[in-house]
Formats: sequence, C-alpha cells, structure tokens
Amino acid sequence: MMRALLHVVATAMLIAISSSAFAQGAAIEIEKAWSRATPAGASTGAIYLTINNKSHDADRLIGASSDVADKVQIHEMKVVGGTMEMREVTDGLAVAAGSSIVLKPGGYHIMLIGLKKPLKADDAVPLLLNFERAGKVSVTVPVQAMGTGHDDMHGMSHDDMHGMGHMDMKK
Repeated sequence: MMRALLHVVATAMLIAISSSAFAQGAAIEIEKAWSRATPAGASTGAIYLTINNKSHDADRLIGASSDVADKVQIHEMKVVGGTMEMREVTDGLAVAAGSSIVLKPGGYHIMLIGLKKPLKADDAVPLLLNFERAGKVSVTVPVQAMGTGHDDMHGMSHDDMHGMGHMDMKK
C-alpha cells in the first residue's frame, strides 16, 4: 500500500514538473515577426516582432542569435534633443507579466550585425530569442521586399539611416 502511494505521489510530481516546464515555455509567444530585404553590400538588418508574455511572472529578453549574422543585438532607436539615436540595450528588454511589447521601426528592434549575405524578399531568417525565465524561443522571420508591407522608416535600411546627418550610434 505504501509503495503504491509513493508511486502515485512520484508520478504526480513528475506530471506537475512537466506541466510547469511546458507552461513556462508556452508563456512567451512571438507574433508578427518580419524583416526587410537588404540591398547588396548592406552589413546590417533589423527584425521586428511582438512579444506576448502570457505568464503571471515578468520576463526579460536577454539576447538573441541567428546564423545569418555575426552578431545579433537588442537595439533601441529614439529621438534625443532632435537627434535620432540608436543604441544597444545591454541589460535586456523587460516584458511585464500578462503584457506585450512591440519591437518596431523607430523603437526597439533586433539588430543583425555583420550580415553573411543580403536578406532577400521571401526568404526566412531563423532567430533564437533568449529569455531570462522562459529560456530559448525559436522564431522563423519572413523577409519582405523593400518598400512594401510594414512602414520601415519609409523603406530605408539601417545602413541608409546610418548615413543620415542627425543620427548617432550610442553604446
């Protein structure tokens, strides 16, 4: 009798642990992911997406990786004193419990640095997002043609924007 009870308790604990791990992994949902095709010779690109935290706990996007670029960083663009600035977000991007955060042109985005080849329309970029609590979340990001779909600073690539007179890269 005692042995059967221990077996039932152990089984219940395994199910609870498995369910908890599954719920934790499913707590972060990524939607509306997209990127823009890049011109030949471009060394950078960007990925935009929406992060939905369905959990009762806050989480933090702490990094990302992709085999299409040498480096992948979380960046923020904002206007400071009339100058557009872009900087790496080194302490991660907080996603409050039960909320969403939109990474979009002119704001937070995933920066692809050192592209190994141009991003072409209708291609897909594999992206691995790393969250503090939820762990790794894999995303396939569709690449759109330049000048179509989402408004990406009027179709400019990041390389185009780097040449603008009033934009500073900050660390």
